Amino acid sequence: QVRVVESGGGLVQPGGSLRLSCATSGFSFPQYRLFWHRQAPGQRREVVAIMSSGGSNINYADSVKGRFTISRDNTKNMGYLDMNDLRPEDTGVYYCNLYYITNDYWGQGTQVTVSA
Repeated sequence: QVRVVESGGGLVQPGGSLRLSCATSGFSFPQYRLFWHRQAPGQRREVVAIMSSGGSNINYADSVKGRFTISRDNTKNMGYLDMNDLRPEDTGVYYCNLYYITNDYWGQGTQVTVSA
């Protein structure tokens, strides 16, 4: 049974930090590319960060470069998104996504709200 569960969201003030975690099971996590997406209210979902299966290739959306860091622990089947210097425009639901060939797994999302 495939499970993808995000955690770590919450309410944070501008300039604050959060660490999102993505716990997975039921598939071979080390083979999968790791994506973090977000969807702001009334907007389309966008890719925030991508990491290759081995962790050597990483890409970020321009809006989060220098502030967010994607990482993974293939021994624990976990993905992470460290978010620093958070801004109100970072508010949204954040989703963890694992992709390999034709397999595409998603979590239910975790809400991040950046507000004073």
